[in-house]
Amino acid sequence: MKKGKKIAPKRVFSDDFKKSVVKEYEYGKYTVYELTQLYSVCSSVIYRWIYRYSVYQSKSIKVVEMAESSSNKLKELQKRVAELERIIGQKQLNIDYLEKMIELVKSEMNIDIKKNFDTPHFNGFIKNDPQ
Repeated sequence: MKKGKKIAPKRVFSDDFKKSVVKEYEYGKYTVYELTQLYSVCSSVIYRWIYRYSVYQSKSIKVVEMAESSSNKLKELQKRVAELERIIGQKQLNIDYLEKMIELVKSEMNIDIKKNFDTPHFNGFIKNDPQ
């Protein structure tokens, strides 16, 4: 047997499948890039299907890809960023609060909470050593 490149089997798609892929593109559910990833089909093949089966092609309407879908994705990402910034702000407030509590305990009760060892146990009473 000869050694060489393996030839990928030729895949044949039905017209119904091609039309369903084109409809997904036309409705803005997926971009051509997303369709290539989803169905493992070359983008040039998908563009050929769009040219052949698109409703807009028969009406001579130009379709600008990703105009609306990218703006929707951008809005979703901006919402996500705002939500994450809000969560980070809450966590930072919590950290600031806990650090202030540690400072208060250290100044009022002379206990260093930041130490993990040799910290005297607090029994509820402040020790006043008359030395």
